[in-house]
Amino acid sequence: MNETRKTLAFVTAAAVVTVAAFLAAPADPTPEAFNDRGEAFFPDFVDPNDAVSLEVIDFDEATGGISAFSVVFKGTRWRIPSHHNYPADDKDRLARTAAGLIEVRKDDVVAEIAADHEALGVVDPLDESVASLSGRGKRVTIKDGNDNLLADLIVGRTVPGREGQYRYLRVPGQKRTYAARFDVDVSSRFGDWIDKDLLEVDQARIEQVILKDYSIDEGTRMLNQRDTIILSKGDPDWTANRMRPGQKVDTVKMEDLLKALDELTIVGVRPKPAGLSRSLEDNDEGISITRSDLASLQQKGYYFTGDGQLVSNEGETQVRTADGVTYTLRFGEIVYGAGDEVTAGLSGSGVSSGTGGDGSAVGDGGFGSGSPAGPGENRYLFITTGFDAGLFPEPSRPADLGFQARADSLWTDADRTNADLHEKHETWRQRVDTGRRISADLNARFAQWYYVISAKSFDRIRLRRADLVTSE
Repeated sequence: MNETRKTLAFVTAAAVVTVAAFLAAPADPTPEAFNDRGEAFFPDFVDPNDAVSLEVIDFDEATGGISAFSVVFKGTRWRIPSHHNYPADDKDRLARTAAGLIEVRKDDVVAEIAADHEALGVVDPLDESVASLSGRGKRVTIKDGNDNLLADLIVGRTVPGREGQYRYLRVPGQKRTYAARFDVDVSSRFGDWIDKDLLEVDQARIEQVILKDYSIDEGTRMLNQRDTIILSKGDPDWTANRMRPGQKVDTVKMEDLLKALDELTIVGVRPKPAGLSRSLEDNDEGISITRSDLASLQQKGYYFTGDGQLVSNEGETQVRTADGVTYTLRFGEIVYGAGDEVTAGLSGSGVSSGTGGDGSAVGDGGFGSGSPAGPGENRYLFITTGFDAGLFPEPSRPADLGFQARADSLWTDADRTNADLHEKHETWRQRVDTGRRISADLNARFAQWYYVISAKSFDRIRLRRADLVTSE
């Protein structure tokens, strides 16, 4: 009888331990959880071309700041609302992102309760009901033209021990978390969506570069003109003005300058006042300026001299191409900060977007030359273009065009002369028209924006005579 009691006691104790262990164990997925394995996250989303908007929400645990990046099709082109509706030139990127999300499948269920979300990094970055700042993921939302939801996903941490790009994924509003292959390039970097070729200039067609080394006294509006270096393309070597005997333009430095101009990229944008932009689109008639326009310019480091010349507090560079198009690059105030402060001028975002378009560390700032707010320095850049028709003298016109009504076999010597003159004049006209069109198109684009470039780009372009002219 005593042995029977002992046996029952052991069985009871084992049952208690088993129940306790079950209650203390993590919530494993139930068999029903595997019913949707292999299914698409968004089965009704089948055509990537239906996507007309993308929003990416990032969260920075260090600062508690939220960064929202969006791309939307507006009117006739893609725009970036989070960056003042700047054009999103890589319009195919959204289709690629959408196609990638369509292909994502529910591979494995790893959690069924909200308590696991933080450890997996799939806490909704917009969820204010969760007190903890850690474990928040990246939320990706895609909608169609009628604002219907096509895809909405929280992307969490990388799955340890899994080959390939496996991530923890969760649909907002659902507790279940999956591990799935996720190799979608969901970029929220401004530089990944824009046209990286800012000037659209081929360095092989650059024929002249003028470096105006000056600064301006912001109080008196007086220029301190230190030097003007005129670099001209020769055959085969470049030359500079005021070179002494035995001096030459350093080939390597010149090549790097041309390359820097060809590869010039931006790390941020700020919109110019609408009135100023309209005036700059056709600067042949002069710039019409208002008091608010003037304040906007001065905050970025640009001023008008007493004779109406627009100057910048860190000099300018002029670039002339074989098409007769002259770019004027005016360098303004330093821009401090990081993240959205740099790319869009949004203060207080607290989110860093990493590196600039050329790989340098980016920082940002608000307006003017305020105190540093982050690592790195950038510069405001103001670009205008013009066309120099004087580079292409008009050839003689034909005396008459009567030859056009006669067969070649019936041409007189005068007809042949007029035909030759007409061909040369048409070639000249087409060249001038092309140059004017290129300049007008570029000027219309540049007129709308103050650009922000990295300190590295600024240093590569803003060279001085000693950097370029050396002794043989």
